Amino acid sequence: MTGANPAEHVEPLSPVAEPQTAPPPQDVKRDATERHGGRVLVDALVQNGVDTVYCVPGESFLPVLDALHDEAGVQTIVTRHEGAASNMAEAYGKLTGRPGICVVTRGPGATHASVGVHTARQDSTPMILLIGQVETGFLGREAFQEVDYRQMFGGLAKWVTEIDDFARIPEVIARAWSIAVSGRPGPVVVALPEDVLFARGVVADAKPAVRTVASPSATDLDTLRTMLAAAQRPLVIVGGSGWDAPACRALDTFARHFDLPVAASFRRQDLFNNDDERYVGQVGLGISPALAETVRSADLLIALGGRLGEVPSGSYSLITSPVPAQTLIHIHADPDELGRVYQATLAINSGVAPMALAVAKLEPIEKPVWSEWRAAARHAYLQHSTPSPRARQATGVDLAQVVTHLRKVLPPDAMLSNGAGNYTVWLHRFYRYRRPATELAPTSGAMGYGFPAAIAASLKYPNRTVVCFAGDGCFMMYPQELATAMQYGAKPIVLVVNNGMYGTIRMHQEREYPRRVSGTDMVNPDFVAFAKAFGAYAERVGRTEDFAGAFERAQQSGVAAVIELITDPLQITPVARLDETGR
Repeated sequence: MTGANPAEHVEPLSPVAEPQTAPPPQDVKRDATERHGGRVLVDALVQNGVDTVYCVPGESFLPVLDALHDEAGVQTIVTRHEGAASNMAEAYGKLTGRPGICVVTRGPGATHASVGVHTARQDSTPMILLIGQVETGFLGREAFQEVDYRQMFGGLAKWVTEIDDFARIPEVIARAWSIAVSGRPGPVVVALPEDVLFARGVVADAKPAVRTVASPSATDLDTLRTMLAAAQRPLVIVGGSGWDAPACRALDTFARHFDLPVAASFRRQDLFNNDDERYVGQVGLGISPALAETVRSADLLIALGGRLGEVPSGSYSLITSPVPAQTLIHIHADPDELGRVYQATLAINSGVAPMALAVAKLEPIEKPVWSEWRAAARHAYLQHSTPSPRARQATGVDLAQVVTHLRKVLPPDAMLSNGAGNYTVWLHRFYRYRRPATELAPTSGAMGYGFPAAIAASLKYPNRTVVCFAGDGCFMMYPQELATAMQYGAKPIVLVVNNGMYGTIRMHQEREYPRRVSGTDMVNPDFVAFAKAFGAYAERVGRTEDFAGAFERAQQSGVAAVIELITDPLQITPVARLDETGR
């Protein structure tokens, strides 16, 4: 691994549009004002520009709720389940590049919220989970709802700590913020003993936290260009987190200057304009056979930002470990990731933004020999992402046509979210993302993520269209969050794909144990009546030709909306059907 330049302070920018100006840092408090611990904590969050907190209230952090009561600049979103709160915080982190803040109570609250921590870890998303804790004098006695959070989250979060001194609250929050955003971003967990929050005293605030990020050296860049000039079939695979609008524009410049084919890692399709002639598809679940062959036959892979984990590597078969068949240039923000799985020919420790800005300035290669290679990969992508007539007429709604319609009518800044399930294959294959931070999807494969994420997106950007794809099983993880959406005015449009079963598991079940259905059937509620009970707009669509009108009415409703799509349970993927005799 080559050495990195000294880390630099970089303020996280919004990857959605132009760089956003960070809130001006407040002066460090030096007066003798007495505050309780909750007030000190909230002041520390505000000092770092926090504008939203997601929580389920608990008696263990009453002082925090008390402080939020007076904080007009912070919107407190009270959800109906801690899992939803943590998913919303993770989505906020994805959208803004700043830590999403989730506050939950001890014990059950923390265990519920752990799903968002896992997603933030696997997705490299900045997030801070604050957990109310039992009094310090009760620790170690298995007090009511007591959990050792260092042990519970030790292998899941970037850092886990417990504040045992009222005076250290500003210090710990500043460190938590810095760790969450620096290097490879990720989740931090901070436990807050009840007596520490209720304590009162005089304490000075810390300065706003800084973010450190590694940059490529001049040697790194020279070597990369030399290797690129010697290649015949190069391919860029873009992934990871830490991207902002200038970095995405720089990536576009780099690809254009060198006429490079760019593929997106799993659920990172929004990092490069899918309408650009250099975009060649997504390297993830549902990868096209043509793109898989492109990855195999490439003689140079430039992995920019991603880990090349199990999914984008095709279970470590498209890109073999430890020594890939392709020459590999691996660029990652975490030096510990480089060489952990793959022995790259060139390993560069750098954040994605400094790297993208640097490669955009490299001298282009005149008449690259791979232009036809790039054009062929693009042609294959266009064929794969364009629906073809079905060989067999299925019943219910054709999801390919639904996604194609959305591709035509949604503006480039529309945000689409989803959780996990076979229904996502249609979205990943047929939708074309055009702007960064418009795809909200967990690389962790967590069911239930899409709807809470859509609520968070709608609340953060109320003037933009937000569409959530959710299977019937996925939606039923957090359907009660319709109450949260209605209470705070979020207006996502949720497309509930109803095939009456856990489709992904059924697909595997039919393959491994044909005609032995077990545990995958579902009995669903009336989704339309359910949504209307919360005051949301709702329709049921059973024919493809009725979707466009239903979607337009949902857009015009002015409130959160649910459109139930009745689909053919045998159509398990865009190209595969379950054996009817096996059901």
